[in-house]
Amino acid sequence: MKKKERHEIILNEVHLHNRVLLSDLTNILNVSMDTVRRDLVELDKEKQLKKVHGGAVSNGFNIHSDQNREIYEYENKSVIAKKGISLLNHGDVVLITGGSTNLELAKLLPKKMNLTFFTPSLPMAVELLNNSSMLSEVHLIGGKLSKGSQLATGGSSINTLAEITADICFLGTGYMDLEKGITEIDWEIAQMKKAMVNSSKKIVSLSISKKLNTINRYKICDLTQVDTMVTELDPSDKSLEKYQKAGLKLL
Repeated sequence: MKKKERHEIILNEVHLHNRVLLSDLTNILNVSMDTVRRDLVELDKEKQLKKVHGGAVSNGFNIHSDQNREIYEYENKSVIAKKGISLLNHGDVVLITGGSTNLELAKLLPKKMNLTFFTPSLPMAVELLNNSSMLSEVHLIGGKLSKGSQLATGGSSINTLAEITADICFLGTGYMDLEKGITEIDWEIAQMKKAMVNSSKKIVSLSISKKLNTINRYKICDLTQVDTMVTELDPSDKSLEKYQKAGLKLL
């Protein structure tokens, strides 16, 4: 495989999932770890991604990023965010993770809605402070901050979640598969998101359709625990047929 082709695949994986591991890229590309490391160094120097310990993250996955940056699949994520907002009611207590699609929802929130947000995501907390209604409250759930995801993890954050019963949870979805459920790249993040699922009356997955039928190491929940799956597609789209047959509510 030529370098240019490898770089295209790496960038597609990073844009799609925000964060990727060196070991996963090695398996996908079927090359040595040293080759992937060199590729990541080159792409980092070209400012096409950010190389981190053990892998890479997208440039947009950073609280200090340029707000005018190009967002991967922006139009589709905007469609999904608007659908997600339609599920909110005045007075709701909302749990929300980070992720680029969830951040789009935060940017598009109606200015007159009275909502209470809890989030373990530092970028999400900042976005909500900037864009939510003056009537709304934003609570940042503390804990050990993951450098890769900028998400609080660990016992203290999970204990905080045990004291909350949210009306709705917008669960950031990296990987989704009908049989394997919703999975994550990182064990601690998976545990955090699992706690969010357990603390919510309704679970909503916001995900571009390219993430469907993908899996990773650590399970968060079965798809049967998801109340509504939101994609940019029409619910009657043929590619969603098996999810519909499984009884998932599609939006």
